[in-house]
Amino acid sequence: MKLIYDVHEKPPFGQNLVYAFQQLLAVIAATILVPILVNGSTGTALLDEGAALLGAGVGTLVYLLFTRFRSPVFLGSSFAFITPLCTAVTFGYWGVILGSVIAGLVYVILAIAIRFSGSGWVDRLMPPVIIGPVVALIGLGLSSSAISNLTNTASSAEDYNLLAILVGIVTFLATILASVKGNRSMKLIPFVIGVLSGYVLAVAITLVGYNLLGLDYCNMVDFSAFSTIGDINMWVPNITFAHAWDFAFTDFLSLFIAFAPVAFVVFAEHIADHKNISSIIEKDLLQDPGLDKTLLGDGIGSMAGALCGGCPNTTYGESVGCVAITGNASVYTICTTAIMCMVLAFFYPFIAFVETIPTCVIGGICIALYGFIAVSGLRMFKHVDLEDPKNLFIVAAILVTGIGGLQLVFTIPNLGDVVISNIACALILGIVVNLILRPKKVQVEKTVTGTPEEREEETMFGPTREDAE
Repeated sequence: MKLIYDVHEKPPFGQNLVYAFQQLLAVIAATILVPILVNGSTGTALLDEGAALLGAGVGTLVYLLFTRFRSPVFLGSSFAFITPLCTAVTFGYWGVILGSVIAGLVYVILAIAIRFSGSGWVDRLMPPVIIGPVVALIGLGLSSSAISNLTNTASSAEDYNLLAILVGIVTFLATILASVKGNRSMKLIPFVIGVLSGYVLAVAITLVGYNLLGLDYCNMVDFSAFSTIGDINMWVPNITFAHAWDFAFTDFLSLFIAFAPVAFVVFAEHIADHKNISSIIEKDLLQDPGLDKTLLGDGIGSMAGALCGGCPNTTYGESVGCVAITGNASVYTICTTAIMCMVLAFFYPFIAFVETIPTCVIGGICIALYGFIAVSGLRMFKHVDLEDPKNLFIVAAILVTGIGGLQLVFTIPNLGDVVISNIACALILGIVVNLILRPKKVQVEKTVTGTPEEREEETMFGPTREDAE
């Protein structure tokens, strides 16, 4: 499998709208879930789903500008900042904005440092034996979320539902059949086909089983979200900076301690995501446009997005997985997705429609998305010599601590908890083990088989045989 559309290739306008909508479906659930979780945890209503969607679009456009439209990456609300945001909302809108600016400034400072020192140290510090397992860990770490959505237990363990699993599996099968067995057009929109297939089945079960027969077990789709469409206030996103004129004193130190450490954690995920997308498009984005540019775009984009939506942004593995599965790496599609996010943020019926999509449908899609992230990470270090016990211990340290969920929690009096995530802990431990063991040969040579007329090329999708023509 090769890319159908490369980074700078432009799909036809009408088709590109469909591809962009597919990207939107891949990222929207996570993007709007962050404000929902923060509001639910704090009992406030400062953050807004439509505003988060607007912020993601703005942040992505800023990122694309700083990377000179060379990196097909989408920025969305970051789950890593949920805990800091819970602290920030206690200070009001100014607290949310200031905390997000602090997080973005960490990226800007790192970008300036890398600008002068170069990015070569990243490859030395995080060779394939480290970055590959970390990328795999991102996908594997999200697998529990996909399954809880699939089984309908995302909100409560008592809501386990066999019909939800059926709908989710149908969604997943429709996605993979469109991707593998479909024609060229279907292969570019497998998520649209999958989501629509699952949604139609869920609606049919609801209408027949719940509405007609009165079976609560069949209540798959909640249409109540459409009841507020007539309220014009629901059509206007709760844009963060529009409320920040009511200035209040903000405890800068509390926000710095809450946001800055998390920004360093997300920095590791930034590198992992860009290494991942680099392997897909077969261009090293850390060299061109450069790690300093991607960090600067991520940092400034996160600040700009937070001014609109309140949520600091980060690169989205779901978007990377969508690129990998569809073979569409066109930056025009990513740009269109960003603009579509900004437009749909003001179109409440769409937000309401997204809220009616059953979690099991999202779970079915996420099996494919998260699976591709995990597999692409595994392929990054498939040429690493695991016969060398030094390399074996490095990979083992990362996977076991990461999948096991090791976290470091530091409680600071009067300021709350600072949490270092499992991915960050696994990455740090992998780097430490690598520095201690210093394997002499971390990678084995790739072999090319076949005649010149039938060369076997290794890509992240496996060997692909090219004919003479």
